[in-house]
Amino acid sequence: MMNKLMKLLLALSLGMMLGCGSGNTGSSGTAETAAPADTADTTDNTDTVSASSEDVEGELVIYTSMYPFAIEMMDEAIKKKFPNLVPGNDGSFFYYSGTSALITKIYGEMGENRDQPLDADMFMVAEPAFSLELKDYGYLHPFEVENADQLLRFDYDKDGYWYPIRVLNMVLACNPEMEQSWAEKGVTIPKTFKDFAYDPSLKGYISMSDPTTSGSAYASVVSLLDTYGEEYLDKLNENRVMRESGSTAIAKLQSGECAAIMILEESILKVLDDEAKKGNEVTNLKVIYPEDGVILIPSTVMIVAEEYSKNVNTEAAEAIAQWMLTEEAQDIIMQAYMHSVLKNETKHPANSIDTNELIKMDLGVDWDKAYHQREEINNLWTEKITQ
Repeated sequence: MMNKLMKLLLALSLGMMLGCGSGNTGSSGTAETAAPADTADTTDNTDTVSASSEDVEGELVIYTSMYPFAIEMMDEAIKKKFPNLVPGNDGSFFYYSGTSALITKIYGEMGENRDQPLDADMFMVAEPAFSLELKDYGYLHPFEVENADQLLRFDYDKDGYWYPIRVLNMVLACNPEMEQSWAEKGVTIPKTFKDFAYDPSLKGYISMSDPTTSGSAYASVVSLLDTYGEEYLDKLNENRVMRESGSTAIAKLQSGECAAIMILEESILKVLDDEAKKGNEVTNLKVIYPEDGVILIPSTVMIVAEEYSKNVNTEAAEAIAQWMLTEEAQDIIMQAYMHSVLKNETKHPANSIDTNELIKMDLGVDWDKAYHQREEINNLWTEKITQ
């Protein structure tokens, strides 16, 4: 078993080194956009199966909150790369649900005493705060990513319990077709997160997800509390912020019920790209990259500790986790409108901007605080947002 694992890690490391040139810039030197999901070539590294990939066997289940269309691409790529690995969830390697629902499911499986086995072998869900919590509970299996400091442009657990594999980006959005109409009503489209909460002209016309049920909204609230203090929540309440799903907020933005929404960039990019593929130009949705900073939210990959995992297959889980940090897998991440974690990557999601520029704008999130003060922060939100 150990010899097989060593051969596998060596082959995967070599594959990453040999593939490090696929993210080159064009002749202008500007960052490239990732190819659309239905046209990108994701088979270059999967058509030829190496002996070490064939050594990866057994069954595997991964809990994830990625878009279903991204899961389909991941499934296809993994099945080609690891032909002897068995998908453990009705023909798929992935079990999909929203972040908050998955966290609730995981808590339920862990049991009241946090000592019960799970129905998964890996997680690709949530953010570092939840990873820190699972690490403390002893539910994670550590593994090493060779040269992680040189490979990754986002933080990872130095003990090897979690690594970032995709990056979400919290932004604002507006409807350009309605800007003149809003101006005539005395409503100013916000340019910053601060404007979103503090500008009284927006009262009753703003929307965001509820941080008590949305992991990305929770991370964003933690960041904004550190940036502007508790007053930020008071101002959101004064502006009668609506708390609803991203799809509902987008619909209200397009219909003119909302002037601005706080939302993950990927949700807007997906709509723009989906319509572009149909030959339609979307003129009633636009991403606003706030002038006071964006909020980048790395989503992590974690391996369930052997004694708690469904299929007791940490060797295969390590192989998949390592593959997730190759350019092949990261291309799929970008096609799903999320940002790559690779330091040398020059491409970015369609209709977005350069990831390294976003990193310069990042307000940051105190993940230790997000973990240890989760109940306190959620209670503060519930207390202050009363509309």
